Amino acid sequence: MITKRMKACLITGALLGVTCIVGALIRSGFNHSPIYLFSFWYNRVLIGLVVGFASQKIALPKAIVRGAILGLFISFAFYSSTGFADPVGFLAGIVYGIIIEIVARKFSDRLVKS
Repeated sequence: MITKRMKACLITGALLGVTCIVGALIRSGFNHSPIYLFSFWYNRVLIGLVVGFASQKIALPKAIVRGAILGLFISFAFYSSTGFADPVGFLAGIVYGIIIEIVARKFSDRLVKS
C-alpha cells in the first residue's frame, strides 16, 4: 500500500523534476538530449521515493537535514554520471530534498487532521 506521505513525495519529486528540466533547458540554451532530460527528471522522482520511505516520526529540523542529505546523495549520482557538468542541478537536488520533506510532512499532517 502506498502511504499518503509516499504519494506526496513522488508527486512533489515529479513536479520538481519538470522544474529541473525547464531550468536545464534554459541553462543549456535548449541543447540537452531528451535522454539527459528524462534522467534529470527521474533523479528528482528518486529523491521523492527515498524521502517517502523515510519515517515521518522525527522533528521537523531533523527531517529537513535528512531531506538535504538524501537529496545530496541522490543528486550526486546523476551529477557524477554527467562528468560533474551541472553544479547548479546538483545543488538544486539538495534543496529539492528539503522541499520534498517539508511538502510531504505538511501534506501528510493535513490529511491526518481532516
